[in-house]
Amino acid sequence: MKQRLAAVLAADMVGYSRLMEGDEAGTLARLRTHRMELIDPAIVKNDGRIIKTTGDGMLVEFQSVTDAVKCAVEVQQRMKRRNADVPADSRIEFRIGINLGDIIFDDGDIFGDGVNIAARAEQLADVGGICVTAAVATQIGGRLEVAFEDLGEKMLKNISRPVHLYRVALDGPMPDVASPPQEADTTRAVSKPSIVVLPFDNMSGDPEQEFFADGMTEDIITELSRRHELFVISRNSSFVYKNQPVNVREVAEKLGAQYLVEGSVRKIGDRVRVTVQLIDAVSDAHIWADKYDRKLDDVFAIQDEVTAAIAATLPGRVEAAQRDQLARTKPANMAAYECALTAKVLHHRSTEADNKQAQELIERAVTLDPNYAHAHAWRACIFGQAWVNGWCEDRDALWNLALGEVDKALALDDNDADVHRILAAININNNDLATARHHQERGLALNPNYDLVVVQQGELLTWLGRPEEGTEWIRKAMRLNPHHPERFWSHLGKAHFAARQYGEAIEAFMHLSSMDQVQHAFVAACHGWLGDEIAAGAHMRKVRALAPDFGVDAFLTTLHFARESDVEHVREGLIKAGADDGAPAVSSVAAQ
Repeated sequence: MKQRLAAVLAADMVGYSRLMEGDEAGTLARLRTHRMELIDPAIVKNDGRIIKTTGDGMLVEFQSVTDAVKCAVEVQQRMKRRNADVPADSRIEFRIGINLGDIIFDDGDIFGDGVNIAARAEQLADVGGICVTAAVATQIGGRLEVAFEDLGEKMLKNISRPVHLYRVALDGPMPDVASPPQEADTTRAVSKPSIVVLPFDNMSGDPEQEFFADGMTEDIITELSRRHELFVISRNSSFVYKNQPVNVREVAEKLGAQYLVEGSVRKIGDRVRVTVQLIDAVSDAHIWADKYDRKLDDVFAIQDEVTAAIAATLPGRVEAAQRDQLARTKPANMAAYECALTAKVLHHRSTEADNKQAQELIERAVTLDPNYAHAHAWRACIFGQAWVNGWCEDRDALWNLALGEVDKALALDDNDADVHRILAAININNNDLATARHHQERGLALNPNYDLVVVQQGELLTWLGRPEEGTEWIRKAMRLNPHHPERFWSHLGKAHFAARQYGEAIEAFMHLSSMDQVQHAFVAACHGWLGDEIAAGAHMRKVRALAPDFGVDAFLTTLHFARESDVEHVREGLIKAGADDGAPAVSSVAAQ
């Protein structure tokens, strides 16, 4: 046995038995998600060591009491944000107690009075709170930006003497999560585009359709609120204007909205028509409009379908309007959102020069607002694009930078579907499909109508050897957003190829306005399997013109198929198309 001074953190899940009784599998899955994404990484980052875990709790040892408190504060503050949209009776919440004292270490476990006091202090913590002993509070002093509330001396179970306890105030800033503070004149909060959805008009002359119109409006507000790059005005504010004549500019000024969504519902026989339009409140210009005609078989199914389509399309229309506005104004000192938006546009062009400029702009975005989670996530994505294509001198260093940015984004806002989408994409490119699948499922849970998350689900299923399912998800993304990026067709083409549907794959690739060497290679392989030597040869010549050093073996290493049979399927198709096996390394890979 060894004995030394250490900080002990005891954590326990609140209401574990009740949650397990209500939904055992779901509770375990959510707890596992919190462990993987939040709790375990926070412990590792702060140099903690998990001593033991139970179904609903854990004991963690830290050599530094400061690290123990930093870890606890980060976990509790991030859990609070995670639970913001979760019903109260379904939340996973923890109590945490921390003590500093002499601990006995024996056979991988810890014992002694110091451990028992930490466990008893945890029982007196608030739900979602932290309770520490006087020894901890004294040691922290002014080292961290946290405040302590004196709880006085308490008698703890099985402890003979009273113990002085303190409550940690969690409404202050989170320690060591955001970037270092910037100068006051260079830092400002991000200004997101704001949007208000006005109550849809019931044009049916049927009072019973009023519930449908109101439900549609509320659902669109809810779904748009999932998109963290938008600021969505609440239902309570927008429904003030129900059944009232509206002056667009006056409403926008009162609610502080840049964009307005108006719509109407009209029942015609056994059909229902929903119209929607997006208006720029400043210029009173109509940016986008669409209509949806559906047979009135299931009013709730129609409501869900149309809501999903509108929620998927609107953010893209808003972003396009913002891009147009930036192009017209060309501000000398763009705000964080504008920098991030422009960086995204450059990223999608997928060239080395544009990527370099995107890196500069996204760096300015996080400098202007270090707490802008969306910008940190996209910085990781832009670094990832450079890493994938080899647009850097030190790939290992760039990969670590990308991972660091994702960690910051997760710490700042792990309820952003984009953060998990980008994490999934990075892990796909690193061939860690298990981790990619975890983050992909989390992104879908956070925003099931986000076309970029949906299409990536199809891409991931293709790599996992389930291309038939993959094509369904990719086509769903196309339905969600009829104005989808062109690359969706590339994902669909690869899925059809993996499903041995060569004609459909060729047709999908033909939707692209231009193809890179990777896409030409897949089309060549399709024609190779179909036995069309002339078409296959033509596409292989395109491949060699774009990438003179193209080689089959090297090309296969840029793909992410989990099954060896799928890799060999590509190889055989390329060889049938006339490619040389075992040639030198390929210079670049497909943009994700």
